[in-house]
Amino acid sequence: MKKFGVLFLLLVLAPSMASAWWNEDWAYKKKITLDMQKLQQDGVTVPASAFALIRLHMGNFGFFADLADKGKDVRVLAGDEKTPLKFFIEKLDTVNQMALIWVKLPADIATAEEPAVWLYYGNQNATDAQDAGGAFDANQVLDYAFDRAGTKDATAYGNNPSESSATAVEGGLIADAAVFNGSQIVRVPATPALQMSTVSGWTVSAWVKIDQAQNNSVIFQRSGPGSTVTLSILGETPYAEVEAGSKQEIKGPVPLTKGTWHHLALSAETANLVLYVDGVSVGSLGVETRDLTGELTLGADAKGARGFTGMLDQLAVFKTVRDANAIKFDFAMQGSAGAVLAYGEDSTPDSEEGGENLIMGSIKNVTTDGWVIIGILGVMFVISWMVMIVKAIVLNRISRENKRFGQAYSQLTTQEIGNLNSEDDEDDQDYDESALLLSFTKSHGAFTGSSIYRVYHVGVEEMNRRLKKGTRVKDSEPRLTSQSMEAVKATMDAALIRELQKLNSQMVLLTIAISGGPFLGLLGTVIGVMITFAAIAVSGEVNVNAIAPGIAGALTATVAGLAVAIPCLFGYNYLGSRIKEITADMQVFVDEFVAKLAEQHT
Repeated sequence: MKKFGVLFLLLVLAPSMASAWWNEDWAYKKKITLDMQKLQQDGVTVPASAFALIRLHMGNFGFFADLADKGKDVRVLAGDEKTPLKFFIEKLDTVNQMALIWVKLPADIATAEEPAVWLYYGNQNATDAQDAGGAFDANQVLDYAFDRAGTKDATAYGNNPSESSATAVEGGLIADAAVFNGSQIVRVPATPALQMSTVSGWTVSAWVKIDQAQNNSVIFQRSGPGSTVTLSILGETPYAEVEAGSKQEIKGPVPLTKGTWHHLALSAETANLVLYVDGVSVGSLGVETRDLTGELTLGADAKGARGFTGMLDQLAVFKTVRDANAIKFDFAMQGSAGAVLAYGEDSTPDSEEGGENLIMGSIKNVTTDGWVIIGILGVMFVISWMVMIVKAIVLNRISRENKRFGQAYSQLTTQEIGNLNSEDDEDDQDYDESALLLSFTKSHGAFTGSSIYRVYHVGVEEMNRRLKKGTRVKDSEPRLTSQSMEAVKATMDAALIRELQKLNSQMVLLTIAISGGPFLGLLGTVIGVMITFAAIAVSGEVNVNAIAPGIAGALTATVAGLAVAIPCLFGYNYLGSRIKEITADMQVFVDEFVAKLAEQHT
């Protein structure tokens, strides 16, 4: 009974209810929406295994003081506020009020009605739920954020450098960045996990910032048997070269802007090498790169020459080819001017839009006696709606059949008054058993669904019986006496009354719901108020906080009663007007039929 009552109230109040709070132990949540319109304008779709970079600062987040130590209370959920998403925090600075959180987006976010994730926080007793290794796709074999604590691979593969002389500083595009002065280098040893094969292809991407022209300085270089691939900057122009027997190169058509972060990416498959700058392909090279299995270097070549002078951030290596859309998405998401994410307001359980928790709180405070009343009202609600729906279907069918019969009858002359009558009464029996079933089927005889026809049928049958006993004047047709005419009219009136009884059957259930629903709800409210005051008298605690929950729960029964009565009130009046129309049509027909009968046979 209690479960039924909850379901009933949820159905009634659903339009005003928002999504449920994920966990009451968390004090705050923030909605973060992916701007699909902007992505579509840029010609970008959300790729598989995509990351969102959530940038929090004092302009869009005002509760840094409420975060637990190292952000261990942070949780990220999908748009349904039920599915936890994998994430990790790259940087959290509560003093300077900024945070950078990487979130693995759900696979169906692009097709969701509202593409968004929810950030929950504000629980000092929570345990850390970050999962950096598990968040990355299996095809990403390297991820360097160049943190000042040391250059480490954030993926589960753990491809950490064997040498790293670059200096990590603040002021990177995303948190910290690595600074190279022309003589510094990062070496990454070859491991089985760090695959860069021509069969599956590979992709390398990084953010680069230069303040001066470069002397063909190396950003990335790796070699394999008989092949070396280098991504470098010549002057101010990105440059990719392949040495595999002969030297071939791709040169970007547009130079990089000094003092500005740019996204560079290099992808390779069987016989094609593509260079991307800021998410756009700037050139390709049809060349066999072969497998790269040697040491990987950043900031200089394997010999330490061709040193890079500038800053490097967010370097990633994939053991598969990333398409142009995925690279463009990374550029849009990670770039500081991207504005791909929209940040909603921070909310608490008490400030939920639509009063969700207030309503649910009232439901939770309903007493057992109240649930019994609500359960009874729920049964009344279901029955009354079934009556209204069935009655509407039957009345609509009767009105259509009455109209069709009226058109046919109007074409008869006085001498043809009985021509529409049928001797088959099987369909009349079917109607007596189920008017609704008769309304859904077309197998019955002509006009059987018409209430006027059934009155007509009774009148014609009575007329024929009286004519057999009527008087004759010479060779003319039999004549009906005035007593016979009264008998025919009385028979038709009786049939009309029976039709009215059928039309009005079960309408009393609606009147019971209209008058009884509010009174039952009031009874539940009075009982709830009595119990509330009795509990207060026993506890001796008299204040608003002690009284309000019980009163709110008690009023829930009244709301349920009104929810039953109001629809029934409108339904009853509508159906009643339809029944009156059909009744008037039958009464007019009886008078018309008797008049024609008198004209012919008296």
